[in-house]
Amino acid sequence: MKNVLFCASLLSSIIVVAQEKDSTKSNHIEEIVVNGKYYKKYVEKQGSSSLRLDEALIKIPQNISIITNKALEDQQVTTLSDGVLRNVAGAQRLEHWGDMYTRVNMRGARAAAFMNGVNVTSNWGPLSEDMSYVDHIEFIKGPSGFLMSNGEPSGIYNIVTKKPTGSALNGTARVTLGSFNMYRGETDIDTKITNKVAFRLNVMAQNKKSFRDYEFNDRYIINPSLKVDLSDKTTLTAEYIYQKAKMSEVGSAYVFSADGYATQPVEYSITDPSIDPTRVTNNTINVNLQHKFNENWKLTSQLTYVNEYTLGSDIWPTKFEGQYMLRGLNYWEASNEMKFGQLFLNGYAKTGSVSHKILAGLDLGSKKYIADWNQNYSLDKNNENGDNGTPDYRYWFNVNTRNYDINGESSYSGPNGTYKPFDTSKPLSVRAGAGGTIDQNYTGLYLQDELGFLDDALRLTLAARYTTVKENNYGTLSEANRITPRIGVSYSIDANTSAYALYDQSFNPQAGLFRDGTTAKPVTGSNMEIGFKKDWFAGKWNTTLSLYSINKNNAITGDPSDPTYKYSILLGKTRAQGVEFDLKGEVFKGLNAIFNYAFTENKFTETTPKANKGDKVPGYAKHTVNGWLNYTFTVGELTGFGLNFGGTYMGDRSSWDWGSTNTLQMGDYVKFDAGASWENAKFRINLNVFNVFNRYLYSGTPYAGYYYYQADAPRNFRLSIGYKF
Repeated sequence: MKNVLFCASLLSSIIVVAQEKDSTKSNHIEEIVVNGKYYKKYVEKQGSSSLRLDEALIKIPQNISIITNKALEDQQVTTLSDGVLRNVAGAQRLEHWGDMYTRVNMRGARAAAFMNGVNVTSNWGPLSEDMSYVDHIEFIKGPSGFLMSNGEPSGIYNIVTKKPTGSALNGTARVTLGSFNMYRGETDIDTKITNKVAFRLNVMAQNKKSFRDYEFNDRYIINPSLKVDLSDKTTLTAEYIYQKAKMSEVGSAYVFSADGYATQPVEYSITDPSIDPTRVTNNTINVNLQHKFNENWKLTSQLTYVNEYTLGSDIWPTKFEGQYMLRGLNYWEASNEMKFGQLFLNGYAKTGSVSHKILAGLDLGSKKYIADWNQNYSLDKNNENGDNGTPDYRYWFNVNTRNYDINGESSYSGPNGTYKPFDTSKPLSVRAGAGGTIDQNYTGLYLQDELGFLDDALRLTLAARYTTVKENNYGTLSEANRITPRIGVSYSIDANTSAYALYDQSFNPQAGLFRDGTTAKPVTGSNMEIGFKKDWFAGKWNTTLSLYSINKNNAITGDPSDPTYKYSILLGKTRAQGVEFDLKGEVFKGLNAIFNYAFTENKFTETTPKANKGDKVPGYAKHTVNGWLNYTFTVGELTGFGLNFGGTYMGDRSSWDWGSTNTLQMGDYVKFDAGASWENAKFRINLNVFNVFNRYLYSGTPYAGYYYYQADAPRNFRLSIGYKF
């Protein structure tokens, strides 16, 4: 009740303040109003300035998909792990640590996480991005030398944050209530202070429990940003994002079973109700300076600082026998510090009949992650019977009965004595040591020229990037440098249709020690891609079709025969190939649609110690289909009333593979959502029901002789009430 009153109070106070400031304004945020009719905006024609290309998407020789804020609002998405990926062909989330961070896979490998054009990816992060400060999300498929070459060739996603627009006071306030005691209040205020100074503030507070027992996730965000026109040609933008998360121990989403997937009730959890919560604090500062020399040349410089601190724990089995396990509680204290500097130049020139779009730049990055995960103990007692040496399972955790109370005492403080606080007497850097440290520094220089022929109908992209990387990964040193070329061709068949072809490369240093004493070479990847793009009906909706083939060399994995986890083995060569189709926009008046399909195949192309030629590379779905329809009435008494319907299908899913002999594969994933909405110039009410048919949905993998998996939420709802001012 306290949370409901908090959200209601937040909304009402914002409305009162906005009405007192200007009761005559009727600005509409994130939508276009034509003759009083609403046209929802699911289509973006051009990427953000942080994408650096400074060109319409239809002309770029690459598959780039943008998810607009309006689509996120209609779908009531709150974090990146919360349904965002349904909007992008072939993208899927792989399970790990609940909602602490979101690992996105596409085209057979992990997609790098970017924010405003800088690479904030870490082994265990970033913290799942909350949509309260997100303007839109850009998915760039395949290597992207104009942003990064040292990474997986699968691609990246770029979170573009909300920034001041310089308009008069407008904004939104919204309260969302939902299943599992979800209470969320957020506001977005955008205004100008003077003709040269603009300000924007995003604030969010959320209390949310879970369908799983004893699980919760509370978050708080403050995001102020300032835009200053230093002159007619120079603009400075500064923003700060403060995030505070408090959640149940991050292993609470896992289910472990000897019998396979989906063997326990959907609300099942092995977490103990008495464990201290995990807390994450994230501070992000970004300063961007843009200077236009003239209408053809622009220089952009940017500094970014990220500091994320985690203090918590996770549960993982130390022993698992039949229906009994010993739960190990692992301490987790970590500091993740990143520093970035960027400088890039966009320009345009002509030499005779040939035009040149120039992109040149310098990237500097420093990342340091230190963590103490060396401390742990068992929540359950490993008693041995004195007569025959067999375990006394009375003191183990029974996965079927979930007995948290053994002999009248909580298992958390009972059989093994009282709660054991972790030792923090020494500094984190000392406790982490070499085995808990990842330290990476990189420098990238790049140059790109897009040559335009036939009045820019035919475009040839020639580019190269030189990148050097030094890394200390858990005590193993690695260093690499590469020149990665990029060649693209794009041809405008007409003003609304283009065809393209692309060749691009990437590399990724990796820390690995082989039994013969040698170390691993960098993973190298190359992408060949062709595609077609088309805008339909004056650009109200568009389609993209792409076919790609990505070859990777030198990938490694842990040696399954090494109990010390010290050595690696070579996985060898793999090839990911597939077809992707995306459709977005207003198909006809009132009906906005998002539809995508991806066929993905990722296989070994040579026999290795762990796989045979033709075997699947773990971690993808062969067929992925997503759809989202929103129909809003634009005439008559039902004007402003809308209906939503969406679905997701993933077929022939390939689970993770950690060297286990188990072979059980996951079933197909099928989910449907539906909802309704109503809006006018000031108010918007939105209701969605997710997993309408209440299917048991999960993802998981074999592991160490048993299985683990994570279940998705059963049928649930969200109700949002928003106000525009």
